[in-house]
Amino acid sequence: MQCPKCRLLQDDGRIECARCGLIFEKYRQHKVFIEERALPEKDEDDASPDESGFIGRLLFFVEARTNPIFFIGRLLVFLIIAIWSWKFFRAPMEGNVVGTSFMHLINLPFHEAGHVFSRPLGALLASLGGTLGQLLMPLICLLVFLLKYKNTFGGAVALWWFGENFLDIAPYINDARNLTLPLLGGNTGRNAPYGFHDWQFILNETGLIRYDHTIAGISYKIGIGLMLISIAWGGYLLYKQYRNLDLHSLE
Repeated sequence: MQCPKCRLLQDDGRIECARCGLIFEKYRQHKVFIEERALPEKDEDDASPDESGFIGRLLFFVEARTNPIFFIGRLLVFLIIAIWSWKFFRAPMEGNVVGTSFMHLINLPFHEAGHVFSRPLGALLASLGGTLGQLLMPLICLLVFLLKYKNTFGGAVALWWFGENFLDIAPYINDARNLTLPLLGGNTGRNAPYGFHDWQFILNETGLIRYDHTIAGISYKIGIGLMLISIAWGGYLLYKQYRNLDLHSLE
């Protein structure tokens, strides 16, 4: 055998190296210890959700070693959406706080794109396409984060955005009869041609106009529920990532 330290060739039965005195058994034990430390560490609490099947791995996967810088960035995003959610939840739907926020400017291009892509499908679906467009984009982001990148925290943020869009839509639905909400271009439904206000047209054409406030309330509650779920989901993932912090990466 060859000594792993000084490379001296000697009999296989030796306990220690004749030249450098290395004890072979201790060397082997130390090598095994180093190899085990290099493997991803898991404890029972972290492993159980991830190993409970496809859904568990899909929703609760976290990297075995979390970069502290990435963790801090995710924590800041989490705090922003949590504080933002609290601001939205405290405001009444009629106040349209979501519609006057920065998030509305993000949602608006996808709303208008939805109109463009659904226009060949007829007037009713063209009107509904705006709402579907702004709901579809965060849903696509959610699926991409989970299925392609295995980024569960990104998925939680995308779910929050999906829920926020339901809050964004609710005042628009609620305005189907009042027609006082400012629309794109500065008009309101009262002084715009029929069909310009999406939800006035949708609910009139389907005979549901008298249920505008009810449907708006349902949309608002769905949004709040989804946002609360996303915050709970994101908070749990951050807890798991905190337990997996790789502080050695900062050295």
